[in-house]
Amino acid sequence: MLIHVGDELPQLSLEITPGLIVAGAIASRDYQNVHHDKDAAQALGSPDIFMNILTTNGLVGRFVTDWAGPSARLKKVSIRLGVPNYPGDTMVLSGDVLAWDPTSGECQVSVKGKNGLGYHVTGTVDLAFAQE
Repeated sequence: MLIHVGDELPQLSLEITPGLIVAGAIASRDYQNVHHDKDAAQALGSPDIFMNILTTNGLVGRFVTDWAGPSARLKKVSIRLGVPNYPGDTMVLSGDVLAWDPTSGECQVSVKGKNGLGYHVTGTVDLAFAQE
């Protein structure tokens, strides 16, 4: 894979469904009711259930590894949440290469996930590519 600083990663568009939100929460053992019970979420002032950070973290990892391929491993994922991901919206993940060292195989990419309300997630991911 040829990598250059400034390269854009292919965007990933994800439909935010109740099933995705609930399954992500259950898979990460996050049983907080705001991730699966609409009435409970609304009682706390939210219009609907919303995605947890662990699901977002997994989706960021998927986005980067889809681009990087099987010769790369994630070293560090640093994300910050912004607006919530609610059912019925779409999140579009995008990113670009911030740093690349072909000698060591170390790479850093920026990641942004935007939905109809704004940026749901921003951050960076550090990768290490296997040396050939």
